[in-house]
Amino acid sequence: MDPIWWFAVRGNELLVRFESDAARLPEGGEWTEWGWEPQRSQHQLGEWAGRFCYAAELAADVEPPEGWKFIGLRALWGLIDEPTWHFAGRAVQIVDWDRTHQFCGRCGSPTERQETELARRCPTCGMMHFPRLSPAVIVLVRRGDRILLARSPHFVPGMYSTLAGFVEPGESLEQTVAREIREEVGVSVTNVRYFGSQPWPFPNSLMIGFTADYAGGELTPQPGEIEDAGWFGVDDLPLIPPRMSIARKLIDSFLEGRGQDSA
Repeated sequence: MDPIWWFAVRGNELLVRFESDAARLPEGGEWTEWGWEPQRSQHQLGEWAGRFCYAAELAADVEPPEGWKFIGLRALWGLIDEPTWHFAGRAVQIVDWDRTHQFCGRCGSPTERQETELARRCPTCGMMHFPRLSPAVIVLVRRGDRILLARSPHFVPGMYSTLAGFVEPGESLEQTVAREIREEVGVSVTNVRYFGSQPWPFPNSLMIGFTADYAGGELTPQPGEIEDAGWFGVDDLPLIPPRMSIARKLIDSFLEGRGQDSA
């Protein structure tokens, strides 16, 4: 088995080859055969399944080899296994960060890549630039044997999901949960409990999952943000997100009778 996988990034797309309705990444021997040079630099992502993983930014005009194609992360959802998909998201985010931090945001000087950590340093003013990460909460609210689901205008037709929102400066995660639920659907919650987390590279989020209990109020969808919201039980669920998402994991925990527990 080739010891290397390459995450070759062109823009925000990855190079893959489809085999038997699944996608695979280039291996080290294939990368060497093509003779490509990264546009700026390559980044070591770590090790997965006994292979070293590297990311490299390619020029915008690079064409894929025969039998290969460039495809976006969303389109790869479900075509590669979940850990590899998360590595792919890491690759795209690191390449994008490196591309957009070539110059210092404080003084405008060219930055330099650091060898001992994932950072770019400005040699003029000394400012360090690290990959940006935006934390967001996502919440399953339970009311007896029913859960709160809502749909956003950008969802696919008919799909509902749990509520989510970004953490604002000065907030704790629990305060964000309460504020987002109140703002988006007008109800209050209690008994907020941590569930789990998931990296979400659209473009650079960390989704932090919680469960909570309904405390009061009438559902009032926020205009422009929420098209519809409702309380749903096991027997009347609408279309829900795909299985790899933390939203689906939260809903599945309710369906499996674990809605009151952390998982």
